[in-house]
Amino acid sequence: MPAPLAARARLLPALVAVYRAQLSRARVARIPLLFVATFQSIGIMILMRGVVDGGSEARSVVAGSSVLVVAFVALNLLAQYFGQLRASGGLDHYATLPVPPSAVVLGAAAAYASFTVPGTAVTAVMGSVLFQLPMTNLWILLAVIPLSGAALAGLGAALGLLAPRQELATLCGQLGMSAALLLGVLPAARMPQVVSYARDLLPSTYGVEALARSFDGQPDWWVVCADLGVCAGVAVVSLAAATWAYRRAAVR
Repeated sequence: MPAPLAARARLLPALVAVYRAQLSRARVARIPLLFVATFQSIGIMILMRGVVDGGSEARSVVAGSSVLVVAFVALNLLAQYFGQLRASGGLDHYATLPVPPSAVVLGAAAAYASFTVPGTAVTAVMGSVLFQLPMTNLWILLAVIPLSGAALAGLGAALGLLAPRQELATLCGQLGMSAALLLGVLPAARMPQVVSYARDLLPSTYGVEALARSFDGQPDWWVVCADLGVCAGVAVVSLAAATWAYRRAAVR
C-alpha cells in the first residue's frame, strides 16, 4: 500500500515560510539595488527642484518620487526575478512543495515590497525638506507602501510569469518602472489629456495621489481613503492575476 501524502500546508504558515525564505535569500543581492533606487528618486527630486517651486506640483513630485522606489523594487525587480525563475526551471521546485500557489506569489511579493520601506521613507523625508512640505502626515506611508507595493508587486510577478522569455520579462519590468517614473513624478496638470488617461490605469497612481494629498494643510481624508481603497482593489486584482499566471507557468 502506498503511503498517504502529507496534508497540504495552510495558506498563512506557507506564506510566512516563503516570505522568510525570500527575505533572507534576496537581502544581500537587493540591498545595493535599493540604494540605487533611493538615490535615483532623490536625484530626480533635486533635478525637479529647478523647475518646480512649490504648491501642488511640488507635492506631486515628492509623492511620485517616493512611490518610484516601490516601483523599482516591487515591479521591476520582481518581474526580473519571476522571469529568471521561469527560464531556469525554478518554478519546478515550488511546484513540488505542498504550498498553495498564492502563498508563493504573496510571499515573494511581500519580501520584495519590504525592501522598499526604508528607501521610500528616506525619499519622502528628503523631498519634504527640499520642497519645504509639512511632514506631519507622513504616517500615511504606513498605508501607501504596502498597498502600492502589493499592487505593483502583483503586476511585476504577472509580467515575469507571462513573458515567454526572460529578456522580455526584464524589458516589461523596465517599461513598467519607466511608466511609473514619467506618469507618477511629473505633475499631472502638465500632462496632455490622453496621457492622463494612461496615468489613471497605472496602479501606483492612487498611492501617489494619496501621499500628495497628505501634504495639504487640511487634507481631505475621505478622498485619501478613496485613493487608498482603489489601490487596495487593484492590489487584490493584480495579485490574483499573478497567482493565475503562476499556476499557468508551473504546469507547463
